[in-house]
Amino acid sequence: MAREPSVADDDRSVGSEEQPTNDSGNTGLLHRRSYMKLAGATTAATAAFGTAASAASDDYEVIEARGQTIRLGQGETFENKLVDLTTGNGITLYVTGGNVEVRNIGFKGLYRGDGFVISVKAGSGNILFENIYMGDGATKEGSSFVHGPGGAFLHRDSNANVTFRNCNVQGFPNNGFYCSNTAHGGSVRFDTCFGKNNGVTTFRCASGNDVIENCVAYNDNTDYGPGYGNFSETSGRPVWVWNGGTVTIRDSHFADGPYPYSMVAGANGSPGRANFESGGYRGNIQRASGSTVNVSGAVSNDPDLSIPDGVPTSPEDAASGDSSSGDASGGDADDQLPNVILFDGDRSGVTRYEFAVDGDVEPSNYEGATIDAETGVEDAVAHGVVADWKDAFRFSGDIETLTVDGPATVLVNDEAVDPADYGEDLPHVLEVEGTGTPTSFEMTVEGTIDLDGDAEPEDEATTISGSTVQSSVTDETQTFRFSGALTDVTIINGNAEVRVDGEVIEPVEYGDHELLPHALVIDGTEADDPTAYSFETSGAVVKSTYRDATIDEDDVIEGRAVRGVADNWLDAYWFDGDIEEFTLRGNAAVDVQYNVRDQ
Repeated sequence: MAREPSVADDDRSVGSEEQPTNDSGNTGLLHRRSYMKLAGATTAATAAFGTAASAASDDYEVIEARGQTIRLGQGETFENKLVDLTTGNGITLYVTGGNVEVRNIGFKGLYRGDGFVISVKAGSGNILFENIYMGDGATKEGSSFVHGPGGAFLHRDSNANVTFRNCNVQGFPNNGFYCSNTAHGGSVRFDTCFGKNNGVTTFRCASGNDVIENCVAYNDNTDYGPGYGNFSETSGRPVWVWNGGTVTIRDSHFADGPYPYSMVAGANGSPGRANFESGGYRGNIQRASGSTVNVSGAVSNDPDLSIPDGVPTSPEDAASGDSSSGDASGGDADDQLPNVILFDGDRSGVTRYEFAVDGDVEPSNYEGATIDAETGVEDAVAHGVVADWKDAFRFSGDIETLTVDGPATVLVNDEAVDPADYGEDLPHVLEVEGTGTPTSFEMTVEGTIDLDGDAEPEDEATTISGSTVQSSVTDETQTFRFSGALTDVTIINGNAEVRVDGEVIEPVEYGDHELLPHALVIDGTEADDPTAYSFETSGAVVKSTYRDATIDEDDVIEGRAVRGVADNWLDAYWFDGDIEEFTLRGNAAVDVQYNVRDQ
């Protein structure tokens, strides 16, 4: 059977360029290496976590490249292999399903094959490439198209969330990591990776969920051996951001070298967007076609171009697992955040959770958990939603409160726990204080709300229905306890002071938006499994009962960002402006209707 090409013909274009905008970074700031040394002593390191398989120095299988394609389907693991490329032939790792793990793989010798070494064409799910060495370079000898072979490629119709961790990719005439098709679905995360001298670009991505963290890319004059360099593209863009969403870059370092730019945003007449939060770069940043690259004050113009800790420097190191520390962030992060909480979702229903710790907390991909935009952490409080997937967090200190609404199982340090053992079931306090004038109000929360104390609702002329309370005050104060977030505050008449956890809020910020003009409906009634979604609008957005949709307390609105899950029901929202970003994980139908009130 003939091998499927790693790149379809319509995916081989690399786009065009425009004149650069000169943008220099700031000086006098800590490099990533010096910061991490400081973090080990005084701060909590920021990183994603996972477990890498490790083996004895000779405990790996040797595979000779002979033009074969190794297909990896749903749930498969491929690990501890040394691929011998000195045969002069190619090889392709072709991933066709989600929840695949590829780790501890070393490619030895100059690659002389066709296409991309790694090719991903999978539906939904998580895919992990960890501890991979492709650093011996490549030639165009076996290639049938202009840009030659590359390292890794994500197909246009792939919808998986892919993580590359501790990877070393060098000297490919094409892209090192060709992942800009995330603009059409899925996401990519580069975590502690190194690349240089890749012809088109090293890190290429596009979506608002894409992240480049603790990575290094640049170009120099390395000669990878006979046959290398007999082509024009030996020094490409260290980073290339295509049109999609806003890519996040942090703790990463890039340099131009023979290529005139350390980073390029935009391609084929369409703008790219990126937030460069921390790290360093040398050279210019090209903003083509009206692209936006926001460079923070934490970015220096003196990049640290050393290979990040944990990245393999030889094929044998990768295959044996010797270069893998067992955690993407190294031992310091484990010491700083020694505990793990895991929310193991159940496809039978949606689970919303929230917890608070008295230390630090960060999302983790422990035990294959996802790190999604749907999860949030603020001031040591984390929240999210799970269905048939897992969310995990590493944290220090103790869990102070834990609220779980749904069938998910919760494990702390690998032991199942009862959320009732942690703090209050209703951890938040809502106070409504009258100012002397009879005032009626209605308030809604995401979770559950109840009167504080022993009073029965009818004794206070108060009506409570699950997540909504209706009542009135004059010169007294009514106190409620609730879980989740406060989503709607309506003062029907009069005036009152409203406090949440002791802080005064402005009721108008939670007011009635019933006249928003546009409707968005996520219809899960025909889908086989729950569908998770998230989106962000340029204007206001509120939940709606449009088309008999349910108001689901598990769906979360934070400002103009929304996340939720539709199972066998409809979720609907009124909104203003445009939908700026949208992510769907599942098969629910989506219907957007503009100016629906005028129809």
